[in-house]
Amino acid sequence: MVTAIVLINVQRPKLKEVTANVLNIKGVTEVYTVAGEYDLAAVVRVSDSKKLTEIVVDKMPHQVDGITHTKTLIALDVESKIDLAKAFKIK
Repeated sequence: MVTAIVLINVQRPKLKEVTANVLNIKGVTEVYTVAGEYDLAAVVRVSDSKKLTEIVVDKMPHQVDGITHTKTLIALDVESKIDLAKAFKIK
């Protein structure tokens, strides 16, 4: 499983619309509204890096109107009390 956190800047009037549209992308499991330099933080959990690339390179910037900038942080390792791949049904 590949996990990434995508930090997103949006046009402020479109915040709720962008949040809903990002959450509708297959592979995005959570979207948080955050304070600070970015407006949203999306958690992406997919089976491989190709699917991650499709989301952060193609879908988010080209299919979601209102996103002005993103920064992607790819997780290298995880410590969790639960089996995340099983919890999110990712093979």
